[in-house]
Amino acid sequence: MATMAPPTHISDFLAAYAPHIQDLALMVRSMLTERLPGITVQVDLPAKMIAYTNGSKYKDLICVLIPSRKGLKLGFNRGVDLPDPYGLLQGSGKISRYVEIKNAEQIQSDAFAELIVAALTMYREL
Repeated sequence: MATMAPPTHISDFLAAYAPHIQDLALMVRSMLTERLPGITVQVDLPAKMIAYTNGSKYKDLICVLIPSRKGLKLGFNRGVDLPDPYGLLQGSGKISRYVEIKNAEQIQSDAFAELIVAALTMYREL
């Protein structure tokens, strides 16, 4: 019996998660693609996340989409430095922060879009 290659396409990767997690992840993906022009998208199978980056080094990482059985998070590299007037960011790490994605309305909110744009702006200023 032949072994299957690991999934590398985003929809294949997301197929391991519940349909509502898949739907939210695809909505966030659409928002990121729109708000982060020219960004590179990489599925990181060992880390079980989708990375949005502008290069191959960790310092080039802008954000990551992290699906799990419990839900979906959008993590921001250097999230501690992002402006967060709406209080979306969570976490207590020294560098990164995340937003717990709960519904479509949150993804479509101005606050969410502003956070993504701020992450790109901060990346470009470094």
